[in-house]
Amino acid sequence: MAKTDRKGPLVGMRVLDLAHVMAGPTCARMLADMGADVVKVEKADGGDDTRRMLPPDIKGEPAAFMMMNRNKRGVVLDLKKPVAREALKRLVKTADVLIENYRHDTLDKLGLGYEELKKINPGLIYCAISGFGRTGPFASQGGYDLIAQGMSGLMAITGEAPGRQPVKVGSPACDITAGIIGAMGVCAAYAHKLKTGEGQFVDTSLFEAGITLTYWQSAICFASGISPGPMGSAHPLNAPYQAFATKDGWINVGASNQKMYPQLTSLLGVPELAEDPRFRTGRDRMDNLEVLIDTLAPHFKKRTTAEWLTDLEKLGIPCGPVLSIAEMHTHPQTLARDMVPSVDHPIAGNVQTIGLPVKFSATPGAIQTPAPLFGEHTREVLAEAGFTAAEIDTLFAEGAAREPQARMAAE
Repeated sequence: MAKTDRKGPLVGMRVLDLAHVMAGPTCARMLADMGADVVKVEKADGGDDTRRMLPPDIKGEPAAFMMMNRNKRGVVLDLKKPVAREALKRLVKTADVLIENYRHDTLDKLGLGYEELKKINPGLIYCAISGFGRTGPFASQGGYDLIAQGMSGLMAITGEAPGRQPVKVGSPACDITAGIIGAMGVCAAYAHKLKTGEGQFVDTSLFEAGITLTYWQSAICFASGISPGPMGSAHPLNAPYQAFATKDGWINVGASNQKMYPQLTSLLGVPELAEDPRFRTGRDRMDNLEVLIDTLAPHFKKRTTAEWLTDLEKLGIPCGPVLSIAEMHTHPQTLARDMVPSVDHPIAGNVQTIGLPVKFSATPGAIQTPAPLFGEHTREVLAEAGFTAAEIDTLFAEGAAREPQARMAAE
């Protein structure tokens, strides 16, 4: 797909994605889905680590890599070689954004840190996503989602009840959130650049992403001095607001305000619980949460999830089934919001992916291209940057760049 064919509000933004695995690629993927021309620069010794996260695969192509890198073009440069670093600097000259998630001094040692690159391009927005950020006593430490979830407090509030084994959020919440926050930071810096021409350093981390996800629990701790613990599916401030077992599965119900709670008790056939002094107000219900849930739970087991959903929806009480990932993929609302689009991959064929979670009325984003093959667009991108055919051939000959898979296979 040519650059000019892209769709979305960020058409015209040029991004170099030097990131790997999850947080940085999430940031770049969000920008690509919104129209930015994202060039993924992979290392020469095997590329992004997600290329080796197998199984699962589709016809040999790693599912993890394809999920994180659609809508990007792919370049392979061996940045350990001076000639490849010089090639990257030529790409930086025309870039708006560079994204990386290496340890804090890795690219500095290669002469590719922000202070050096802004000399080449003062308008460059350099987004660094790390474990703990570029300042503070942990700035030099590497970080993974698991470590960030533990240190940010997320694991202390996740799980069924206090005193049990720590549990992390099922998805890599800190990685993904850091990527989204990074994309937000890049867009804010880009707005500033469009007004002033000035680039800047954008710095966020998995640790801060995890902290950001503790708004309610932090508010409680600030106010009370007490650190909240895990509550299963329950809410730390409202009740009843959690999952209940039904006759054939589970259902989430949010009937915590003073209008909905009496409606719920009436529907359950126990209207007297609306005036029970233990449960009359929101504060009462939170003070007696365990008793409240033990009292309500048996009534939900009398009917199926579908039956409860029908009656709860008639009353306007927020509710929903607890779906598996596969069930979520086929749910009518998921499909209506175009959250499981497909894209044609040259090897894997028609591949499903997760859609863009924000919709624009005037400049809709789109999933237009699959994740690149290893080095697929190296020649194309270098040529756009002004490299002659002879210069590109020299880079390949010296091992500083890699030929596309298709070309290598053909030979």
